[in-house]
Amino acid sequence: MVQPQEPEFEQAYNELYSTLKESTLFQKHPEYEKVIPVVSVPERIIQFRVTWEDDQGNVQVNRGYRVQFNSALGPYKGGLRLHPSVNLSILKFLGYEQIFKNALTGLSMGGGKGGSDFDPKGKSDNEIRRFCTAFIRQLARHIGQFTDVPAGDIGTTGREIGFMFGAYKQMQNQFEGVLTGKGLTWGGSLIRPEATGYGLVYYVEKMIEKATNGKESFAGKRVAISGSGNVAQYAALKVIELGGTVVSLSDSKGCIICQSGITKEHIEAIIEAKVKFLSLKDIIGEYSAFETTPVQYIDGARPWVHAGKVDVALPCATQNEVSGEEAKALVAVGCKYLAEGSNMGSTQEAIDVFEAERKSASSVGDSIWYAPGKAANCGGVAVSGLEMAQNSQRVQWTAEEVDKKLKDIMVNCFNTCYETAVSYSAETNKDTLPSLVMGANVAGFVKVAEAMKAQGDWW
Repeated sequence: MVQPQEPEFEQAYNELYSTLKESTLFQKHPEYEKVIPVVSVPERIIQFRVTWEDDQGNVQVNRGYRVQFNSALGPYKGGLRLHPSVNLSILKFLGYEQIFKNALTGLSMGGGKGGSDFDPKGKSDNEIRRFCTAFIRQLARHIGQFTDVPAGDIGTTGREIGFMFGAYKQMQNQFEGVLTGKGLTWGGSLIRPEATGYGLVYYVEKMIEKATNGKESFAGKRVAISGSGNVAQYAALKVIELGGTVVSLSDSKGCIICQSGITKEHIEAIIEAKVKFLSLKDIIGEYSAFETTPVQYIDGARPWVHAGKVDVALPCATQNEVSGEEAKALVAVGCKYLAEGSNMGSTQEAIDVFEAERKSASSVGDSIWYAPGKAANCGGVAVSGLEMAQNSQRVQWTAEEVDKKLKDIMVNCFNTCYETAVSYSAETNKDTLPSLVMGANVAGFVKVAEAMKAQGDWW
């Protein structure tokens, strides 16, 4: 199941299995434990060479991957990540998480993930186009609207999806919904760029409502957000729309802090500049929005220990971006809700801190409440699934229709996680909130396991 030198996948596997063991699932249904070795091995791993020509006429070589992890609930579904850090361990962890994340959406999608160690930063549009054409040429034989439907991820924007889709269409001689995140004029869905960030906030909105018995909302909450890409941008905009104050954003080089609140104008400048691969350090020196409302830039830092008092923390950058020490710092400043917009955004040490605080609370809402990425950030893949549905019908829904469906999916996902956590909890302290990480893992796992059994994958 877990191979040597796969730390990210090992972390994802251990996090799932340990929470299943701590629940009453295997006591109530002991047969489910034998599914673990089956579901934890990908159905198929595709690895290939990608050769392309740079602007100087030199041949460049990258590694390409697609991990087709589980198709019990539908075609493999998951993004393509283009980043120098991409390796098989990272893609296996992402694909493993994707299985259960997709199950929690309630849509008919299996789990997969892929990508390459190609870095689009610093490359010309022509170089990116040549790479994307070469990449999809190798992948095309393994994907299709009823087989595997990749999407974007880190480094894979609408530009890259467009190049890949065009090359696929030429090779296959057919127009099909084989990739999601497409342009609005050729099969894309409204609200897709916003979906992960919006969905994250909708999920946390339900957490706040449940913990306070409907007495509180995002209004007046101070919110620390990491990242400054797609997820962080739209999570921040939705928080501001709901009356919250966003006090931080970050990127790989540093973070910005604004105690009075990062503004819509700040975020609009970041949206414009990030397409040009500018860092936050560059952006705050070049855009007038940061002259009107100054921010503090901290080089080489994440925001968690610098944001001051916060009510909500939303990691939206990459995996393992909240350490155990940072988790303790968030607890110390009174953070009540942490939900991951990134995949596996918290280290196991951080999760242990959050869960220990939750378990030891003297009353409901008296500690931090943690929500894992497989539940809290499933809005992105949910709207990818809605894009697939629109493609099949040859229609495009309005932004209002898609947003309503997204919010319904996130509300149902929260309710499923909460109710499952209550049903399978082995904890004796009933005066605190249930474990959403356990609820998400059990709910997603059971749905996939039942489908696998019906299809003869285990018995």
